[in-house]
Amino acid sequence: MLPSINWILGLGLLSANVVRSVELSEHAQSLFDQSMSFQDQIYDPEASYLRYFYYPLAAGPHETRSTVWYSIGLLQRNQGDDVKEAVKILENVIGDQEKNTTVQWYGDYTVYPEQPTVGSAAYAPVIYNSWDPNWRGFIGTALIIIYEEFGNLLPTNVQNLILESLRNNTIGDTYRVGGVDGDNLYPAYSNAWLMRTVASSWTGLKLNDSNMTTSGDTWAQEFLDLFDRNNTLSEFNGPTYAGVSLYALTIAAKYLSSTDSIIGQNAKRVIQNIWDYESLLWNPNMRNFAGPWDRSYGYDMNNYVAIMSEWIWALIGKERVWRYSSPIATMTHADDFELAPVIAVLSEFHKSLLPKPVISRLKTFVGEHTYTGHTYAPPADYEPRNITTWVSANLTIGTDSFNQSVVGGYSEDSRSFSPSVVQWIRPGGSIGYFNLYPTETALKADVAPYALNLTYPLGNTTSSFTFVLASNPLGSKRDIAGFDDVDGLKIEVVGGTVDPVPTISFCGLVGGTCDIIHDFEFWNLTFSMPANSSDVPSIQFKFTLE
Repeated sequence: MLPSINWILGLGLLSANVVRSVELSEHAQSLFDQSMSFQDQIYDPEASYLRYFYYPLAAGPHETRSTVWYSIGLLQRNQGDDVKEAVKILENVIGDQEKNTTVQWYGDYTVYPEQPTVGSAAYAPVIYNSWDPNWRGFIGTALIIIYEEFGNLLPTNVQNLILESLRNNTIGDTYRVGGVDGDNLYPAYSNAWLMRTVASSWTGLKLNDSNMTTSGDTWAQEFLDLFDRNNTLSEFNGPTYAGVSLYALTIAAKYLSSTDSIIGQNAKRVIQNIWDYESLLWNPNMRNFAGPWDRSYGYDMNNYVAIMSEWIWALIGKERVWRYSSPIATMTHADDFELAPVIAVLSEFHKSLLPKPVISRLKTFVGEHTYTGHTYAPPADYEPRNITTWVSANLTIGTDSFNQSVVGGYSEDSRSFSPSVVQWIRPGGSIGYFNLYPTETALKADVAPYALNLTYPLGNTTSSFTFVLASNPLGSKRDIAGFDDVDGLKIEVVGGTVDPVPTISFCGLVGGTCDIIHDFEFWNLTFSMPANSSDVPSIQFKFTLE
């Protein structure tokens, strides 16, 4: 007769972390372990915060948001003093939460604990700078995971602290109104809107607060009204922020699906719809999502940390995500690797929601195909955007036709909005890219295999087409004087109204005529209109792999 489980526990033969931790797959465990190993090295036990590993790097300060993510890793690992350190972190972060109900940042958390008091004479309240309203969403949703998964490891007073913090957090988030006080939170700001929605829905149910649950349901319906138009996120195909939206939706699916909350009832199908189109845009040969990208922090996912890469690592393995063996923490945008323990903890449940064809498409290239879809992000978009992406084994061409109120997409950022993206595998296996840098509010794009046509319908003689072209890999030509010097892809201008000979400049790490973008250096190619031309600006390309 086998001894009872209680008797075994009484003898201490089963460790607490085996009983209480979330079970991780081999892939999720490797993601978890590598991220925690990195974060252990930058954790300051005297301060109970991680050292500041955010952009830009700073001498001395610590960082708040990532420290809360790290506390989830500590509770999951649950070895030695891990739980004790997690408790100290939670007490510190919640202790610094803004309690003044009269300020716009009520219920928010510090960006870093040493910063001066927001709103003081020397430290003006600048949204997304001295204070970040999205920290409520990131930290609030992390606190929900802590309470749900690891609450039994925490003292009662800390559990109560979490609930009180979420109450303040949720009320503070009701202060956010798109277009008011510099805030840009509309339903089209997918990741931030979803985190607020989930936090309000969960907290309202936990505290039996009908105002919070009503707000959560209202925000959920506004999101769904927009999403269901095209079954796409308004924040379309962002290698970082699609990952955050999936994170928020996974929390809703796991902890709210058995309730009557609107986001809980719909989270699973939204997750499945997102992965349905993302898996069609994913090129496993390149380890990249083909464009276009609404918001990206780089031009080749092998060379920066994107949250979608962390999801795919947890689902099917690291080797299918990054080509290079360098430690992830050495890559640009490595601060997002601090979220990896949280992704790992959620990943097994998340994987259970995904249809088998999605996993198959992530693992193995399914053959040449063209994705067509639409997305809509008001108030920036006057009308839905048309997405067309041709995906082949070694070359992808993706575009976004749009008519918008601002330059640079919803985020008004031409550095992250990439409406036309060409990527290819170069002879040595690295990835080349040739991306349009947006300078106009309207673009008409046509894609066919090996061909791309771009038109500025509202442009004029002063318009120009500016492209970000990857530097050649080591061992190839260092200088690019024209398309003949590009490694691995023959690019030809075969039509259009612009001067077919571009001006070329270099945007380098330590020199050149322009600045790097998201730590990527590149060649800037600009095609201008002939003087006094009355034609509509356009350019047509033909591509041939070499």
